[in-house]
Amino acid sequence: MKLKVLGPHGGELPGCKSTCFLVDGRLALDAGALTSTLELPELSRVDDILLTHSHFDHIKDLPMMSDVVVGRRDKPVVIHSNSECIATLRKNIFDNVIWPDFTKIPNAKNPVFKLRAFKAGSKVKVGRYDVRSVLVSHPVESCGFVISDGSSSFAISGDTGPTEQFWKVLNKTSGVKLVLVECSFPNALQSLADISGHFTPQTLEKELAKFDRRGAEVVLYHLKPAFVQQIKKEVRRLPVHVSELGEEFEF
Repeated sequence: MKLKVLGPHGGELPGCKSTCFLVDGRLALDAGALTSTLELPELSRVDDILLTHSHFDHIKDLPMMSDVVVGRRDKPVVIHSNSECIATLRKNIFDNVIWPDFTKIPNAKNPVFKLRAFKAGSKVKVGRYDVRSVLVSHPVESCGFVISDGSSSFAISGDTGPTEQFWKVLNKTSGVKLVLVECSFPNALQSLADISGHFTPQTLEKELAKFDRRGAEVVLYHLKPAFVQQIKKEVRRLPVHVSELGEEFEF
């Protein structure tokens, strides 16, 4: 599998893009930087979008994408997520108030987007990938994922604070090559991280002690733009790699 970092941050400033990854050019993980990074032909090739949760920095490019790929595809782009996230998209985004309902445009039979909900914790098929969802710890229903194409596997934590089941699932899964783990705030903002359901370097260090890595690379993402440099300083002593905009991984 090939994984490209379209958005490694938990928000936006110049040089920082919200959370989004592209797998094999066809599957997007979160949608914080689809239209702001991909050219139209690349964007039109995305068949599936897998969302960790409903917060704005993870879904913000969905409306913009719907507006530019309409009429350019023979089949809908399928958006997969937990039931709460899908309900939020229906009620608050594609509601004909905030944005036109592109689950029915240009027509209900062949719309731009098709929304597909699953129960958090279930196993689902997303395109050609097998996905195990894991409920993690966040103010809204948020999922981590283990994603496999049958020969390689990787995982993403989703937005979360200290959690248990994600690490238990990883420790029981063989062949995980790479794990994307969020780390949002510096240690000085631990109370904010606790309230908002995120990691700091010091809580991340404790979490990684729960993980039987077996050679897997741990890659950090979702650094809040205002604190990128401070977080990078604080994780230097940890066995992790901080993802960068445009970086690619192959495994």
